[in-house]
Amino acid sequence: MLKILQKIFGWLLLFTGLAIISWTLYSSYNIFYKNQPLPCLFRVQEERAPAPPSQRLGLEAQLEEKMKEAMTEQIKEIIPPGTIEKLLNIIAWSVFAGILIFGASQISSLGIKMIL
Repeated sequence: MLKILQKIFGWLLLFTGLAIISWTLYSSYNIFYKNQPLPCLFRVQEERAPAPPSQRLGLEAQLEEKMKEAMTEQIKEIIPPGTIEKLLNIIAWSVFAGILIFGASQISSLGIKMIL
């Protein structure tokens, strides 16, 4: 009787692990082919409007302020807004999916050991 319960529980663990792996792969497929939205773990805060330049600033401070504005505009042209946010979210999902697949494979291997 105990052997039968052990085999039933082993099959249950095997199918649970396979179901978790299948769900993870299906979700990843849907996310990467844009059928499902990417989970947002990272959000970039909106940029605040810069304070108007003060008339009291010296020539060097005004020049420094203009250089900061020019650099910001150049960086925005090279890296579009939201790109880093999407990249971080994709990496986070990939790590999570990897952990799920690893854990599910361990569950399935335990089920196989119980069956045999």
